Amino acid sequence: MGDELRRFKSEIFQGLAHPTRIAIVELLRDGELSAGQLIEKLGLEQANASQHLAVLRARQIVVKRKAGNQVYYSIRDHALIEVLDILRRYFYSQLSTTVSLLREAAREAPRSRTGAHR
Repeated sequence: MGDELRRFKSEIFQGLAHPTRIAIVELLRDGELSAGQLIEKLGLEQANASQHLAVLRARQIVVKRKAGNQVYYSIRDHALIEVLDILRRYFYSQLSTTVSLLREAAREAPRSRTGAHR
């Protein structure tokens, strides 16, 4: 089961391995949107949006529903939103650590320069 689970996780991350696909999932956080709405909100070409949506459907990240001539997309399982939220927190944690290190380096830089002259 371990390898199958790892393969499943890998496929989900491959499905999300493009900023546009993550943006689509984030837009669907609050409910379904039509393909046209997604295209408009993201400023995408129709063909480009179709390619990204096809990847998300193939990985079963989103599902589609037809209503007349409209196609609506929604997130298959909102647990994925929780994963993206965790990744956002991880990003800010890493960013905070990096900023702290840069501040510390900036404080130490003048000391090391004045120490070199002595």
